[in-house]
Amino acid sequence: MEATSKESQFQQINNANWQQVMFDRGDKNWREHWLVDGLIGSVENTPKGMHVKAGPEAKNHAHHLVVWTKKSFDGDIKIDYEYTRTDNQVRYVSILYLQATGEGTPGFDKDIMNWADYRQEPYMRHYFDNMNTYHISYAAFGMTNNDADKDYVRARRYMPLDNKGLKGTELAGDSFGTGLFKTGVPHQITVIKKGTQLWMKVANKTQSKVLMWDTTSHPEITAGRIGLRHMFTRSAIYKNFTVSTLTEK
Repeated sequence: MEATSKESQFQQINNANWQQVMFDRGDKNWREHWLVDGLIGSVENTPKGMHVKAGPEAKNHAHHLVVWTKKSFDGDIKIDYEYTRTDNQVRYVSILYLQATGEGTPGFDKDIMNWADYRQEPYMRHYFDNMNTYHISYAAFGMTNNDADKDYVRARRYMPLDNKGLKGTELAGDSFGTGLFKTGVPHQITVIKKGTQLWMKVANKTQSKVLMWDTTSHPEITAGRIGLRHMFTRSAIYKNFTVSTLTEK
């Protein structure tokens, strides 16, 4: 799809009849809207927004941190927020989870908060092995990367009952070396799940990029919570976090 037509298609969807159902400016009591997986990182309200910091120790799975919306969201959804990286890492990832539920087997109820204790150490496997969710990793780097320009954006749809870990979860449409997500630079992010398409627009003062993934390669997901994951050592500020749903198709 040509970049210009992708941009115009995104704008059309973005301008649909979305109705706000959650809003968090990020500067007051995060506990009103969010729940946390992980005992070591921190969530702090600041005048600039909600500062989410994973623990400082690389390769220690207890140092990941995930915050989840208290609410679940059904159907087509749109998420808008300002994201500012506060770490200087060239490894590991931040992830947006969309419409996460448990796999529905004993111990892994569809409501993921019914097994939150299992995720006090937020090991990645506890998510992709046991949840149905879309995942977008961004401001992301490989585990052994040393080049600050080698970032990527990637989408997945976890397939927990396949018991193959991350194998086969990718949605086609990776983007590499985006030039985005530099430390300290505010980025406006919009993610839309509408029908069988997943859209992401990222913009700062000088750059803008639209990404799209077709989800028809994997079973549909229609409801669940939204989550923000920071792997160990990674941190960012979230401001004006907004979730909207579509009132009419």
